[in-house]
Amino acid sequence: MTTPMRRQYLEIKRQYPDAIVLFRLGDFYETFDEDAKIVAQVCDVVLTSRPVGKGHRVPLAGVPYHALDTYLAKLIGAGYKVAIAEQVSEQPVRGLVEREIIRVVTPGTVTEPALLEEKRNNYLAAVVVEGPRAGLAYVDITTGEFAATQLEGREVEALLAEELGRLDPAEVLVAASAGRDWWARLREGPRAALTEVPDWSFDLDQAADALKRQFAVASLEGFGLGGKPLAVQAAGAVLAYLQETQRETLGRLRPPHTYSLSDFMLLDPAT
Repeated sequence: MTTPMRRQYLEIKRQYPDAIVLFRLGDFYETFDEDAKIVAQVCDVVLTSRPVGKGHRVPLAGVPYHALDTYLAKLIGAGYKVAIAEQVSEQPVRGLVEREIIRVVTPGTVTEPALLEEKRNNYLAAVVVEGPRAGLAYVDITTGEFAATQLEGREVEALLAEELGRLDPAEVLVAASAGRDWWARLREGPRAALTEVPDWSFDLDQAADALKRQFAVASLEGFGLGGKPLAVQAAGAVLAYLQETQRETLGRLRPPHTYSLSDFMLLDPAT
């Protein structure tokens, strides 16, 4: 039989299986199991173990809470998603302090100044391609900038790759069904981390409804999104991801504006 704290951790980890869970214990954030092995290697901290009941022990690695930014930078820089589980009650409930995930940090959702590059936007983008059309949306949650565009033409993937090269996003969302082979073919050098999200994140009706609710409007026409379904889908995917990982930042998000690639002179990303 496992300890109550172990069960609490496993329940939180079950909800965030693709993230490194930093579990607050006093003055430290602890990690367990495979997460602990990753943290020990990436952050260069000691890997030890912790008893979890009935003589069993599991891998353990911890980092001090006051140095969180330092270790977040290392984990995010290595391409990992990090879920921060904080103590949310001062008094134990049935002998156990309550904990919950207060934030999920990903390459495209970093807000800490120490983790950001000066004079460079930290964009989170989403892309969707259907035949000769593509939708692209991006956001910088530190400024609230939110934009979307729809691309069309026989060379749509080449156009999309060029635009991603111009934006140089930190993270790109794609539908899980799109496949990594498609992403590998599309990109040639961008630093972006790839995050696969459920296909429903790009559902047109859900995306449109979510955008209208977020910005309290009856229509998306005023944002220039009328007749641009793939731009709406991409913008909706960005919003859904932020609602899942960064709820406290949504109030700073500005309504999306649309743009055309002709608004910019596209340069070779290497120049």
